Amino acid sequence: MENRSDFLIIGSGIAGLSFAMKAASIGTVALITKKEKAESNTNYAQGGIAAVVSGTDNFNLHIQDTINTGVGLCHRDAVEMLVMEGPRRLNELIQLGVDFTRTGDKLDLGREGGHSQNRIVHAHDHTGAEIERALLHSISLNPNITIYENHVAIDLITEHHLGKKISPESQINCWGAYVLDVHRNCVLKFLAQFTILCSGGLGQVYLHTTNPAIATGDGVAMAYRAGAVIANMEFIQFHPTTLFNSGSPAFLISEAIRGFGGVIRSRKGEEFIQRYDSRGSLAPRDIVARAIDIELKKSGEEYVLLNLHHLPPDKIKEKFPLIYETCLSKYRIDITKEPIPVVPSAHYSCGGVKTDLMGRTSIKNLYACGEVAMTGVHGANRLASNSLLEAIVFSHKAFDQAKGINRNDQTSIPEIPDWDDSGTIDTEEWVLIEHDKKEIQQIMWDYVGIVRSNHRLDRAYRRLSLIQNEIENFYKHTKVVEGLIELRNLSTVAGLIIRCALMRKESRGLHFTTDYPNRDDEHWLHDTVITLSDI
Repeated sequence: MENRSDFLIIGSGIAGLSFAMKAASIGTVALITKKEKAESNTNYAQGGIAAVVSGTDNFNLHIQDTINTGVGLCHRDAVEMLVMEGPRRLNELIQLGVDFTRTGDKLDLGREGGHSQNRIVHAHDHTGAEIERALLHSISLNPNITIYENHVAIDLITEHHLGKKISPESQINCWGAYVLDVHRNCVLKFLAQFTILCSGGLGQVYLHTTNPAIATGDGVAMAYRAGAVIANMEFIQFHPTTLFNSGSPAFLISEAIRGFGGVIRSRKGEEFIQRYDSRGSLAPRDIVARAIDIELKKSGEEYVLLNLHHLPPDKIKEKFPLIYETCLSKYRIDITKEPIPVVPSAHYSCGGVKTDLMGRTSIKNLYACGEVAMTGVHGANRLASNSLLEAIVFSHKAFDQAKGINRNDQTSIPEIPDWDDSGTIDTEEWVLIEHDKKEIQQIMWDYVGIVRSNHRLDRAYRRLSLIQNEIENFYKHTKVVEGLIELRNLSTVAGLIIRCALMRKESRGLHFTTDYPNRDDEHWLHDTVITLSDI
């Protein structure tokens, strides 16, 4: 069975929905999503979109803040494009009906770590959900877009599936993806002239994460297996302030709270981050997360405290209604009176499938946008609230490229074989999947977290290699199900993170290793690039 469209989009976050809405003006769109269409990292984004819209702000300041936070690895051309196009793309969302918070007739602008100005456009503290709402409403009115919920991409369709031998110098083409229809329990061919990965992040590779259960690194894993260039996977951002002991995914306490005046203190009351950075609680995320991690290890405590009770209670409730209500009703914490116990959790991947400024990957007709992509914007550490901005800017650039495709040239897609699961068996040994998943998450949390070392990384690599071999053998002999697909992808991206971390012999941004504690611009002022042929 097959599905043909002009555009295949994998993922329903802000990048995928933005692209779908525009692509539908020139062709047919198939959008596949693992769960319900509103389940994505975008939907969990509290903070907002960073954009230069204030008369006291300017492009150069936003560019410099981004580059400073990225610790030398940002691609300046990508950052300049991001910042300068941001206001136009933001205005498109406003025209679409996104209800951003206003003060009078002006957008209310918040401030977050690493920013020198108030420039965070937000919808109170549930910005991602509000953007998803507006985009999904617009898409529901467009007959050219079909959304396939509970469909899980297995692998990208390339020359590999035609039985062709591919050398490192070969041009690889993408013609779509094999996709599991979870409800019907069958594998379909989704074929398209233009495939765009908008599959989001990989936070579930860690034991503690702010990401939803669907964030299993599928896009990066599929692209890597297909032969795409992957870059900077060692740079995993840990959000400094998630609610202690709040389950999985961990409940995020927005960075905007610190921008509003919240202060991080030890349980003894010390404002300790000042010892690591003069900006204190408003330092970039890598510095704050590492400071908390070091203090917790030294003290033996399980969490630190985020204090807001010195701020006006009415203003806290007005600006952060979701956080206030959740903490009060679910966790019995009145944040206007009591400190919030917080710990860092895995939050965002600054690396991913390497693209150019137009979203193009190294595989022909395969594009990537959003967290799955490594555009060069974030460098070694992402500036807060640049992620939603990146998604809308680069999905628009990908659309600019899409406008050039010849939609009448169906001969460009060769005859693709049906999914072959002959020789495989159904199994009820799903306890193996859950056990391997937990083991991967524990390994990554213990050895490939905020602070690393050669010994920890080597140990993680050896242990993960055994698990990967076990998973791949199980995969080859078993009919595919959602959990097995995700487990295979988790093991793949975990391996990529470890390998990139072992390659970088310095500490920079989100990658801190005790064996090389200093930044080394002479040898490491470049991206960490990896492909399937490097094994």
